Amino acid sequence: MKLKLSLKGNELNAALAGELDEHSAADVRRKLDDALRDPDITRVVFDMRSVTFMDSSGIGVILGRCRRLIERGGSMNVINAQRSVEKVLRISGVYKLCNERSGR
Repeated sequence: MKLKLSLKGNELNAALAGELDEHSAADVRRKLDDALRDPDITRVVFDMRSVTFMDSSGIGVILGRCRRLIERGGSMNVINAQRSVEKVLRISGVYKLCNERSGR
């Protein structure tokens, strides 16, 4: 799993590539949490364009960061999810807590 983070104002863009699963989730979670220590970040956009697989560990990463953002009055978007990943996100209820967008 590759994770590229970029900050623009109060928005953190997280571009993921590869498999977000039990083997990669802890590292991705740690990197995101490190970035979210900045209290000025109130929005995260997950670009899932290059995520080829996601399991419950990946869902946990996304929902956990969403919860943190909501607690600070922020928001989160998931964009560009491939069909198989989008289905997992929809079934798991991720889109009920964060917004889905097809692109920027």
